[in-house]
This record gives sequence, C-alpha cells and structure tokens, in this order.
Amino acid sequence: MAKKTTAKKATKKTAPAKKATAKKAAPAKKATAKKAAPAKKATAKKAAPAKATAKKAAAPKKAKTARKPNAAFMVALKPSAALAEVIGAVAVPRTEAVRKIWVYIKKNNLQNPKNKRNILADDKLSKVFGKKEVTMFELAGILGKHLS
Repeated sequence: MAKKTTAKKATKKTAPAKKATAKKAAPAKKATAKKAAPAKKATAKKAAPAKATAKKAAAPKKAKTARKPNAAFMVALKPSAALAEVIGAVAVPRTEAVRKIWVYIKKNNLQNPKNKRNILADDKLSKVFGKKEVTMFELAGILGKHLS
C-alpha cells in the first residue's frame, strides 16, 4: 500500500508542476498577446486582410490612371530682371525656376558649410533675396515674388 500512496502523491506532485509551467507560459503569452484564443482570432483576421490587400492590389492595375500634374505649377512665368541674371530670361514654370536656382547654388557652392539648409547669397542672389542668408524653406516664397 505504501507504494500506491507514493505513486498517487507523485502524480499529484507532477500535476501541479505541469500547471505551474502552464501558468508561467501564460503570462509570457499575455505579454506578447493577451490570450491564446485571441491570438488565433488575430491569425484569422490576418488572413482576411491579406485577401483584401490582394484585391486592392489588383484594382489599381485594372484602372491604370496616370497622375495629372497641377496646371498652376506648369504655367510659364516671366522672371524679374534680378532673377533673370541667375536663371535666364526665358519664361519658366515655378518648379523649373526653383530647380535652376538650386543648380546655381550648388555650382557656386553657396550653401552654408555649417548648416546646409541655409543659402549664402552672392552678388546676383543678394539682389533676388534682399539679404545675405536665406533658408531653403524661404526660397520658394522669395522666388514667387520675382515671377509674374
């Protein structure tokens, strides 16, 4: 009989040990995912959006619409005399004027070496800017005043 009781005690001891490991595993799952059951639901949800994204990806291929540029940016504007010295006297869109100014700035090494966002004006650019140093964020606004 003694053997039988020890065997029963041994099974009782091992059973709580298994439960303890299960409890230890459960908090780890809670840290990553709240419960095991919602994790299964999450995988089910992940499968559904994958199908939806496949449908969404297929939809733009069928449409094939080209992006149209804003007409306001494409209007050719005549530069002022001061700006014409830098970019030329030909009428250009705003975007092209900014592009040409940046070509001039990089060609003549006019960016502030300590802060590359600032532009140091030479003689030609000081007429356009009205000051010796301008940030790159002010550049488009200043150029807008010189285009008509």
